Amino acid sequence: MAPRAQLPPEIQLAQRLAGNEQVARDRAVRKLRKYIVARSQGAAGGFTHDELLKVWKGLFYCMWMQDKPLLQEELGRTISQLIHAFQTTEAQHLFLQTFWQTMNREWTGIDRLRLDKFYMLMRMVLNESLKALKTQGWEERQIEQLLELLTTEILHPDSQAPSGVKSHFLEIFLEELSKVGAAELTADQNLRFIDPFCTIAARTKDSLVLHNITRGIFEAIVEQAPFAIEDLLNEVDSQEEEEDDDDEDNEDGMSEDDECKQGVPSGKPGSLRGAACDPSNEPAEDGEDSVGPVLQFDYEAVASRLFAVASQQSTPSQNRKRLYKVIRKLQDLAEGLFPEDDVPEKAYRNLQEEGRDRRTKKRLPTSTSHKSGKGRKEDSCPDLSSGSERMTKRRRRRRRRGSGAEPTGPQEQPGVPGVPRSPVHRGQRSVHRWRRDRHDVGIHTRTGTLLRHRKDRGTDTHYNMDRPRAHDAQRKKDHVVGFH
Repeated sequence: MAPRAQLPPEIQLAQRLAGNEQVARDRAVRKLRKYIVARSQGAAGGFTHDELLKVWKGLFYCMWMQDKPLLQEELGRTISQLIHAFQTTEAQHLFLQTFWQTMNREWTGIDRLRLDKFYMLMRMVLNESLKALKTQGWEERQIEQLLELLTTEILHPDSQAPSGVKSHFLEIFLEELSKVGAAELTADQNLRFIDPFCTIAARTKDSLVLHNITRGIFEAIVEQAPFAIEDLLNEVDSQEEEEDDDDEDNEDGMSEDDECKQGVPSGKPGSLRGAACDPSNEPAEDGEDSVGPVLQFDYEAVASRLFAVASQQSTPSQNRKRLYKVIRKLQDLAEGLFPEDDVPEKAYRNLQEEGRDRRTKKRLPTSTSHKSGKGRKEDSCPDLSSGSERMTKRRRRRRRRGSGAEPTGPQEQPGVPGVPRSPVHRGQRSVHRWRRDRHDVGIHTRTGTLLRHRKDRGTDTHYNMDRPRAHDAQRKKDHVVGFH
């Protein structure tokens, strides 16, 4: 018997990554990281394209088999951080390229129950790829290579990316870029990051891609403009305060650290020394209304770039019309006009009141009679008296239906003179219902107890006649057996 051929290490790792037991999968992820580091440092070079596709196949099904949200988040973070195990930029980009190719290939087979964790994995991988750029100092050549890779694999018309991958990528790109580089990136660098989206928005023939780029990139910039300007002003104010504090420290000959150690607060109002020394005065964390880090843009430069690609003759008319609307908003922002200033507060309040009145009119029922003049408003209110009369008539109809046929001749019960009873013929379907009138009610009140036969239970039941007579309709349906 011939010896069994040994499988390549990439296939062995992929099989272990897709195993059924979680312990084996976690051990395979740790071994994969060590294998990547050793393979990247070796003299033979890094991985090939096919080898990384096999590795990502195993990582994909490793995420597929993982349950519980916290464990999924931990595994997604571990997988996305594998990019830092590669030593060269080319190997990192090949790792990212095979990831997006794997997502494009396997996307249609993901069910709705597993969709959220792969959304999270895409977000984490994009975040770590931007962090890799940050560690390299945001070099222009590295930025262009990464943007070209993302554009080719996701947004290019010839790419095999499904609509779900494109939509989610356009939704999270600006947000993840803000988290990683909002504190370091300049307006020119941010314009370089969104430049490929301007070109694709002007050339694409897919209306969904155009809508997602406009909504997820350009309109997001317009919506975050007030927060970006506020952050810029706060940064300028903080720099001025730091310069003032340095000047005061030089004059007093005492640093802030010495004051904190000695417990001497600053006596001047508005000074930040006391707040810096006292840990209880630390700024509170922002609540739900906080937007988070916001990117800074030169709105006039963005509008000029969009106008340059939208005004070309090859741009479809639908794309040009949509981009011109965004260009007008960006030009207004460059001039200092915000979109909220177009509608005054008083007019907005009037619109709200009109909508509220319109909704209340729809809820109120219209009356049958219409009067002229001032009486029309009164007719719109429901007539309570007519409603009560209708309820009374319905009750009377129910009583008439429940009373049934009158007994031909009431018979006296032996032993109790003057107490009529309605005979029930056992074995026959026809029965006589008890008629309720003033004489019967008086008799019931004197006897105090009523014995009736329940067909559903087959037993005799005692009813107290002194109770409120709210169940008279149900009592009429019961068969009368007799009285004590």
